Amino acid sequence: MAAAGLVLLAGCGGGASGGEGGRGDGAGQGKGSGGPAHDSATTHLRDVPGVGATLRDRIPSGSRQVVAVYGKNADSASSTVVFYEKGAKGWDKKGSWPAHNGRHGWTLDHHEGDKRSPVGVFTLTDAGGVLADPGAKLPYTHSAAFTPPTYWSKNTRHDFDYVVAVNYNRAKGTSPLDPARPEGEAKGGGIWLHMDHGSGTSGCVSISKSGMAALLRSLDPAQHPVVVMGDWPHLSK
Repeated sequence: MAAAGLVLLAGCGGGASGGEGGRGDGAGQGKGSGGPAHDSATTHLRDVPGVGATLRDRIPSGSRQVVAVYGKNADSASSTVVFYEKGAKGWDKKGSWPAHNGRHGWTLDHHEGDKRSPVGVFTLTDAGGVLADPGAKLPYTHSAAFTPPTYWSKNTRHDFDYVVAVNYNRAKGTSPLDPARPEGEAKGGGIWLHMDHGSGTSGCVSISKSGMAALLRSLDPAQHPVVVMGDWPHLSK
């Protein structure tokens, strides 16, 4: 398991570039960034704010939980994560956290080593981390194999204390440590939601420890959760 973990962590991390550390663009989406007004309302929303028809149509009809990642722009590592749940009267905002994404921004054609996060809609089925299960509803793999390699920057030591695997080029229903990439190595992989270290990642999305714990306790396989992620111009199309 430890060897498999290192293979996958190299996808989520930075490999030879020294891990997920690196220059970021700040935390969160500021006023005047040109992004969607996704905080203008919080309850009984008809649709997930800021998500246009292109990606909205890709959200499975049975999904009642959406983790929306609003990237500042195509080349920025700064983003905001907002968690929505769908009730009888519409979508309700349940939480929001400053976040980081790939240090080079976003892409519609993610490939290994581009340091960009993939734009799209992806299911969320599996979780895990170095720390013990905080009460996750998703299957949770508790393992020291999540620990980043020692040659990564020191500020990344706790990045994978909590993780949720994003189902981009991975086998659903397996531990996040599973290194399988069904679409091939060139398409990249190891894309996770994980804990933030204050700057851009190599493709993952990162938020605070408290935010990750909240998501782990909330994401429910019975609600078919998905992540909708991208820079706001692509999200809004």
